[in-house]
Amino acid sequence: MGNMVFSLVLTVHVLVGLGVIGLVLMQHGKGADAGAAFGGGSSGSLFGSSGSANFLSRTTAALATVFFITSLSLSYLASKKPEAPASVMDGVVQTVPAGEAAAPAAAAPADDSKAQAIPK
Repeated sequence: MGNMVFSLVLTVHVLVGLGVIGLVLMQHGKGADAGAAFGGGSSGSLFGSSGSANFLSRTTAALATVFFITSLSLSYLASKKPEAPASVMDGVVQTVPAGEAAAPAAAAPADDSKAQAIPK
């Protein structure tokens, strides 16, 4: 179960990382916004000091948040030690064949009887 969760979080982490890379590469630089078309060197003069927050930048911020959460989750899952059995034999299920299970318990001789002295 632990390996499946780790694999799922790792898959989401890689996909989100690729999504962040793609979204960052699709965005324009600060000098390529509408402020540059009006002769301004940066968009800060047209949209204020923070610029415009469009769909790409908001999606990038959301994916970056998911990326950080999956990073923390992966580090937590990797630091947990798996619960190993104390012995290899702890996981073994012992079964009794059908012939031996039907033997009556009364057939065993008592310690003080002379049945142990009879050779077989």
